[in-house]
Amino acid sequence: MSNAVFDTRHLLAFSALARLGSFTQAAQELFLTQSAVSHAIKALEEQVGCRLFERAGRSVSLTHAGEQLQRSVEKILAEMRAARSGLDELSRWGHGRLRLGASTTACQYILPTVLREFKQSFPKCVISIDPGDHARQTELLLNNRIDLALMLEPETTKELAFVPLFTDEMRYLVSPTHSWARAGHVQRDTFASETLILYNQTSYTFRLVKEYFQTEGVPLANFLELGSMDAIKELVKIGLGVGVLAPWVAKGEIASGALVSLPLGRRKLRRRWGVAYHKGRRLSLGEETFVGLCQTVTTDFSA
Repeated sequence: MSNAVFDTRHLLAFSALARLGSFTQAAQELFLTQSAVSHAIKALEEQVGCRLFERAGRSVSLTHAGEQLQRSVEKILAEMRAARSGLDELSRWGHGRLRLGASTTACQYILPTVLREFKQSFPKCVISIDPGDHARQTELLLNNRIDLALMLEPETTKELAFVPLFTDEMRYLVSPTHSWARAGHVQRDTFASETLILYNQTSYTFRLVKEYFQTEGVPLANFLELGSMDAIKELVKIGLGVGVLAPWVAKGEIASGALVSLPLGRRKLRRRWGVAYHKGRRLSLGEETFVGLCQTVTTDFSA
């Protein structure tokens, strides 16, 4: 017997003929000519090296080898039908999967609204979220472990495509009782005595802030670093330091007057947010919808 893989068309012809016992009926079921069915059976018998049917006039019956093969063929065809059914299910509206990556900030301030809207259109879509910093999201995308990443723009990776959403500006956030808030501007003569409260020292944002201050000739020495935006805001509110954050993560607090936003300096520190994915991939309908919802939700986030 040859080690070659069976031709699916031959197996379908074999299955139909074994069930119906007639070349005519098998041909009608498969929408083929009788000669096409006969050719498929002959090719299959040549491949397995033995006769599969006994022919008696217009009717046929399985040989012992044919009976043994039939059990295997029916299992194979059943698996193929199940696979096709599963794929058809995924292609229906609202089904499928969406593997997302996002920074902790995006998980907290962007994703909840986006996913609430997304679920209305794709109620049966299975969603997984892998939170992590900038470097982790890049790694996950390059290793095909996530489909989309809501993140800051990748620096140099040519393998990733990037759909821009908005550009923000890092600013000082202070308590309304802080001397800078009362003065309405940053008092440079008191800067050295201030404690800056920054986001996670291992993050891409921390590196951007550090490089900004170095370029401005200001040593970044007296600072605290935390892994939670909410924790940073709370410490700033009680006057334990000056936060360096994007205003959109504190929109409610700024609007209520609980925090005051001030510029870092004449030169702005801007970041560009967007959705990244592996270049060359064609986005599914669900993925395109997710990107569109991200664009809608973040419309007023730009600085």
